[in-house]
Amino acid sequence: MSELDHKSSPVPLSKGQREIMEIVWDKGEVSVFEIRQILSEVRDVARNTVRTMVERMEDKGWLTHRVIGRTYFYSALVPREVSLGARVVEMVDKACGGHPERLMTALMDYRGLTSEEVQRIREILDQSQDKKTGKRKAQS
Repeated sequence: MSELDHKSSPVPLSKGQREIMEIVWDKGEVSVFEIRQILSEVRDVARNTVRTMVERMEDKGWLTHRVIGRTYFYSALVPREVSLGARVVEMVDKACGGHPERLMTALMDYRGLTSEEVQRIREILDQSQDKKTGKRKAQS
């Protein structure tokens, strides 16, 4: 499976598999031994459990591997941003009835935003509008 674009994402991950993906994204390329070391700082986890989870994640299209000697080194096929985007879309669809403005309202009402965060969001919205306007002009 090749790297995915922002419109598609592989099968969703369990909480434990998401933890492993965070490790892979942070490290770039890791062995099962290294993943287990990092996870064992938080809780006891068996080597075979980690290996099974990693193999399933590879089957789901999240990871790929290369072999050096007898060690498998795993790296991400799915960029962190694609995963985050898919989870946000899922949240908007499930928790906000498909209305992204409800997510923004809840964020502002319950967490609040700093002036810097508001400014950055405005910049992102402006860039998004510029891209849409540019696409419309190109299609004309």
